[in-house]
Amino acid sequence: MAVRHRLVKRSVADVWAVLADGTRYGDWVVGTSDSRPGEGVWPRVGSSITYKIRLGRWSVAGSTVVRRCEAPHVLELEADGGRLGTARIAVEVRQWGENALVTMDEHPLRGPAGKLHNTAVDVLIQLRHRMMLARLADTVEKTPKRAHEPA
Repeated sequence: MAVRHRLVKRSVADVWAVLADGTRYGDWVVGTSDSRPGEGVWPRVGSSITYKIRLGRWSVAGSTVVRRCEAPHVLELEADGGRLGTARIAVEVRQWGENALVTMDEHPLRGPAGKLHNTAVDVLIQLRHRMMLARLADTVEKTPKRAHEPA
């Protein structure tokens, strides 16, 4: 199982504001671009976003569906990479002093990714998580603070 965490130097509300904006998915999720609303209102349970997954010159359409949402602390997603298969991605956001501690837990569910899941794949997912959490922190920390917070 690939679980990783990162301290984000902003509030839980600021982290949630980025997670709750489906159009910003490509800003922090490694390998995705052109994220757009799909079904429903993101991040309500059952809502979705669509995007492109890019690996060099190769790309494939992907989508992600919200399976669980307990704002502003828990967001569980099922990402569908087409022929690559699906994965469960759970994001937990906790208050940590004046900051937010973000924990990401991902594992393949179906398709080739699920069948080939092993320790080596977990290492690759850990590397991806390190980049994703760094991008999420960077995105949140560069976004203007919410109006109700002191500067």
